[in-house]
Amino acid sequence: MRRLPLTRAIATFGYIGLVPVAAGTAGSVAALVVGYLLHRAGGFPLLAGATIAAYGLGYWAARAETFEQDDLDPGHIVIDEVVGMWIALMPLSFGLWHVGAPAALFPWPGWVSGFLLFRLFDIWKPWPVSWADRRPGPTGVMLDDVLAGLMAALVVTLMAAVAHGWLA
Repeated sequence: MRRLPLTRAIATFGYIGLVPVAAGTAGSVAALVVGYLLHRAGGFPLLAGATIAAYGLGYWAARAETFEQDDLDPGHIVIDEVVGMWIALMPLSFGLWHVGAPAALFPWPGWVSGFLLFRLFDIWKPWPVSWADRRPGPTGVMLDDVLAGLMAALVVTLMAAVAHGWLA
């Protein structure tokens, strides 16, 4: 499998992954901004569709970028953080879209919580994130961040349920 400029651009999310320090955090911040713009442009359906597309393209790009490499999850690959971050934002995006809230509304507690929780689970790697991280090839690159994003989304949903009195 040959590396192409396109696979590098996708894997690094427009070369953001090439920043010299904290590439994963930089990719997550960029994903947060783009996730907001996607929500604003098309609500939850656009964010969900973009997440699915980013996963597919990210898998392909990660496969090319890690082919015949010793490091199976190089730090410059941040498309996995993008997918995980967008998954973490889905409860917020879905809730706003479902109730017909203005697309520009993206309350800070939701996105800040999603960002912090995603980064926590991505760095800490509790099970099953740690299990997925040990998978070889692009599966391991992508799946650990998908699971970290799902865990963050679950906690964000529980926090919203408590904050809005849904569990009372």
